[in-house]
Amino acid sequence: MASSPSISKGQYLHGPRHLRLEARQMAPIGPSDVRIRIRSTTLCGSDVHYFKFHKNGSIEVKEPLCGGHEAAGEVVEVGPNASKVGDRVAIESGVACLDCDKCSSGRYNICSKMRFRSSGASFPHFQGTLQEYVDHPAEWCHRLPDQLSYDDGALLEPLSVCIHSVNRAGVDRGACCLVFGAGAVGLLCAAVAKIKYACRIVIADVDEGRVAFALEHGFADVGYLVSPNNEDTVANRLSNAKTLALEIGKLSWPEGGDVGRFDHAFECTGVESCVQASIYAAENGGNVVLVGMGTSIQTWPVAELTCREINVVSVWRYVSCYPQAIEIMDAVKSKGLKPDVTKVITHRFSGLDSIPNAYETASKARDAESHLIIKVAVNFW
Repeated sequence: MASSPSISKGQYLHGPRHLRLEARQMAPIGPSDVRIRIRSTTLCGSDVHYFKFHKNGSIEVKEPLCGGHEAAGEVVEVGPNASKVGDRVAIESGVACLDCDKCSSGRYNICSKMRFRSSGASFPHFQGTLQEYVDHPAEWCHRLPDQLSYDDGALLEPLSVCIHSVNRAGVDRGACCLVFGAGAVGLLCAAVAKIKYACRIVIADVDEGRVAFALEHGFADVGYLVSPNNEDTVANRLSNAKTLALEIGKLSWPEGGDVGRFDHAFECTGVESCVQASIYAAENGGNVVLVGMGTSIQTWPVAELTCREINVVSVWRYVSCYPQAIEIMDAVKSKGLKPDVTKVITHRFSGLDSIPNAYETASKARDAESHLIIKVAVNFW
């Protein structure tokens, strides 16, 4: 069993693409905390934004920041009120106050006092998991079944985002869903809809390789390659978005007809033209689910929303979704449930010194051998 440390080494961002390996003293463990030796962290799009720009949207880094929040590891020390040494756990990286109105009503994900690992939103920053050890409240840790690897445990975080997205949409069994974006989040949203509700999935992306990946591994039934919408006027961009929705709809309904055929459109890119096309693609009374994070100001066809009573459903992280994520991952590993959500990890790196290369890889669409990059994992053995 690993001895409890007093020092944790990690990679800290000091500016765009400026990482420093630092050894930091750990404070005494809290009474309800566990000290976790990090074994796996998978990189999120927000990690890449902080790495490239030293900010994520309007959230700027105010002090050296250790990235990573999709993580799993081994408990090496416990506080008096915590669980036991040796537990293998996945870390739910957002720690809410559990005392405010939002927490009391079960919506702790939008707690105004939320502290989230690797985010610059709170200060001092709640440092991330691209380091050797972290102390974390035991109640926000989830034991891993024996058959789940540490990489599987790290993937529970983005899988929980997608479970929350599907739950928020109120998906019915057998629904027809459109997913914009065949990155990790889009693929996992598609997987959750298929696994939980046997949905028919049409997935759309600008990258032909990603569309092919989704089809090859059973994340989608139909794929569509999107051409970039580079029109210079609002009217032309909206017209192109409507045409795109119509063309995608014809893949499932060859008889044609007007736009507005999908029960649910999951927008996982944040790209304005994809949000617009999602609105046109949703059926009357259907849902457009905003999963991706895009620019803060966009143009939408509001008349389509109001006249057809389309519901715009926003998604922010997750609420109490880890148990469902563990159940799905357990079924994938022990029963061969398809699609295999673990396939989204396409690249792995090992050790603290590999983290700069892991970041650089995660910021690209292809590696040096032209292999598709979906999700990058960093392992600590």
